Amino acid sequence: MFKAKVLFIGPNESGKTVLANFLSDTADVGGEYRPTQGVRILEFESQAEGSHDNDKCDVELWDCSGDFKLETCWPAIIKDSSGVVIIFNPNVPSHLKEIETWYSMFISSQSLQESQCLLIAHHKPGSAVEDGRLPLASHLGRLPLIHSNLEEEPEDVKQAFCKYLGSVVKTMSESREREEMSIIT
Repeated sequence: MFKAKVLFIGPNESGKTVLANFLSDTADVGGEYRPTQGVRILEFESQAEGSHDNDKCDVELWDCSGDFKLETCWPAIIKDSSGVVIIFNPNVPSHLKEIETWYSMFISSQSLQESQCLLIAHHKPGSAVEDGRLPLASHLGRLPLIHSNLEEEPEDVKQAFCKYLGSVVKTMSESREREEMSIIT
């Protein structure tokens, strides 16, 4: 069974903790906003759709604070990560610009493959959901993007995350096979 360390990163008040709680079946979704201090690590088992035999996967989900004052901790958080999910609120214009910084700090600096990354445009309860094109920078536009609305389509969000986990596990498996072949040859 694969163990995937997945980081949930992005701007403050984008919904990272709500999504982390929902996907890990940890606690009620919603409630009063309380910013994450540092990082919360949630461990759970999930289906990895599309991976070899739709394997179960042990997930270590790191729900990271969106506060830039913790930037000095980021190298430790990034270490040994298998995937990165950038969560943002598409109704907050500053988030569209800020996610470029998150991308450069967590994705391009690690040379992660696109299959190991995911963008989630998280729509808060009561906000309008427009699945249209978002004005994303070209490098962000290449990453898989899902719109999440836990009020209306919670199972779609869970299914999309399982599909993403499948691509992370597949990438990890291919990397392990290449490593094993390099040892043999």
